[in-house]
Amino acid sequence: MTRRQMLLTSARSFVLIALAASFVGHRSALATGPDQEQADLANALSGVKVSLQQGFTASEQEGQPISGKFEMDEGKLQLSIYTTKEGKFFEVIVDHMTGNITKVEPITEGEDLTHAKSQNAAMDRAKAKLADAATRAKGQAKGEAGDVVVVSAMPELKDDRPEATIVLLQGKRFSTASERLN
Repeated sequence: MTRRQMLLTSARSFVLIALAASFVGHRSALATGPDQEQADLANALSGVKVSLQQGFTASEQEGQPISGKFEMDEGKLQLSIYTTKEGKFFEVIVDHMTGNITKVEPITEGEDLTHAKSQNAAMDRAKAKLADAATRAKGQAKGEAGDVVVVSAMPELKDDRPEATIVLLQGKRFSTASERLN
């Protein structure tokens, strides 16, 4: 190999290493997408002691539950329940380890208020509680019911009938079920 060929080979190697290094730097930014968020949520849910259904029961002292979900908030797991009371809407945060209410915030604007109004419209027509729908969906999941975690329950009107979309987690796999609320 001539000196010129060795220099070209070295230059190509340097470019390839530089490109690889730049992708490594960007990879961490790409890893925070939906797949990583789901993986983080699945990992965090493995240590939960309070179910979504228990969160609904705890939140009833702050109004009628109209939706609920486990979510990651600033890297920490949170159990969030939307409630309605006397025509007003609230986000109730329930401690997922103790079942105690840790925070109640009014929902007064934005996308959260739009969601709360829509969920309330569905629950106004519902005859079943969200907790009951979540328990039914969990019981119908394949495998051991103890291995299934109810992640969220979101009601909506479908063809003018109330129905809840229930997200379940079994192991590291998420699935969705629909439960009628009438």
